[in-house]
Amino acid sequence: MVKVRFAPSPTGYLHIGGARTALFNWMYAAAQGGKFVLRIEDTDRIRSKSEYVDEILESMKWLGLTWDEIYYQSDRFDLYRKYAQNLLDAGKAYKEGDAVILKMPQQEVVIYDLIRGKITFDTATIKDQVLMKSDGSPTYSFACVLDDALMDITCVVRGEDHISNTPKQMIIYEALGFKIPKFAHLPLIMGEDGSRLSKRTGAVAVTDYQQEGFLPEALVNYLMLLGWSPGNNQEIIKLAAAVKKFSIKKVNKAAAVFSMEKLKWLNGQYIKSMETDALTELLMPFLKEKGYIKGDFDGQKLKNIVHLFQGRLSTLKDFLEWADFVFVDHLTIDEDAQQKHLAQDRSKEFTLLHERFSLVYPFNASTLEKAFRDVVSELGLKASDLVHPVRVALTGRAVGPGLFETIDVLGKEKTIKRLSEAFMKQEAE
Repeated sequence: MVKVRFAPSPTGYLHIGGARTALFNWMYAAAQGGKFVLRIEDTDRIRSKSEYVDEILESMKWLGLTWDEIYYQSDRFDLYRKYAQNLLDAGKAYKEGDAVILKMPQQEVVIYDLIRGKITFDTATIKDQVLMKSDGSPTYSFACVLDDALMDITCVVRGEDHISNTPKQMIIYEALGFKIPKFAHLPLIMGEDGSRLSKRTGAVAVTDYQQEGFLPEALVNYLMLLGWSPGNNQEIIKLAAAVKKFSIKKVNKAAAVFSMEKLKWLNGQYIKSMETDALTELLMPFLKEKGYIKGDFDGQKLKNIVHLFQGRLSTLKDFLEWADFVFVDHLTIDEDAQQKHLAQDRSKEFTLLHERFSLVYPFNASTLEKAFRDVVSELGLKASDLVHPVRVALTGRAVGPGLFETIDVLGKEKTIKRLSEAFMKQEAE
């Protein structure tokens, strides 16, 4: 049975590169009907923190990457000590102070990487390897090898930055008499500028993406495209469908480029395809945190607002910017929009619209459009002459969905109040 593992260190949050490694391991196991092991590598007693462990577990669950088995290396120190002593007893390791060090044999090491093919190393360039540090804790490579062997890991899937660790670890496998697993080293993720992924270019925690309003399904979809493709130029694919097509041997060797613009586009596609009710539920925590809704909000009105902007959102958080004018009492008008569309005196037009909109019943998009067109006709204007000034006066911005649908969700009270404020301001100027 195929058995793979993801082994994060809880010395920090789960970042996007680690999430991609976890995903490819998970997909490989699922595609082969195998098992996915989560191993928390918390041997660094000083830097490992319980809050990081909690965050890693929550991020994995949020992404939908559930595990079959979970282990904590901090529970396994007796095992590391036992096997280190076995190597000392066999004369394959020696002590230097309180540290246990493996003698490095002189030989050629050949890796048959499932992604990269044959890789050859000469151990003459590798020094003797510390297995147990003087403080009694195991080194990364020793704990990693021992755990992979005892957990029956059949293939180690990890980033290509670990390639240099692989020959050292293969020697440890041989010294312990364990079967060596297969290896697959994933391509690095680069920023669009060609440099290693950094915070500036997207290497932030999975929880940051969650807080910014990305959907887990969209983030998983995007991560799987960083080094793999389902074929036929398909970009939008659900995890279950991707698993049916996934092969670790079809992962690219070349570095993957992380594009925030592409991720936002993909996230927007998922938002567009959601049921409005479900999207409204996801938006609630953002709206409550911003203070835009309280316990007595009108659920149907909120769904109408969400539906109006659904096609324009790249992230859930975008909704707070697009629709803020509906929720605030005091409107902030974009300076450029003010200069472009409200510099001309429109007090006469706004006064007449204020009067007609006050009489509109029922207050909806079709009745508002009729009242608006009547005013435009009476004043001898084109509808386009007044659409932008009215939009800016009511929403604070020059772009948005259809004007009359926008006024409909804004509601009669705020519409009348803002038209009044707009012509009073222009008269004052």
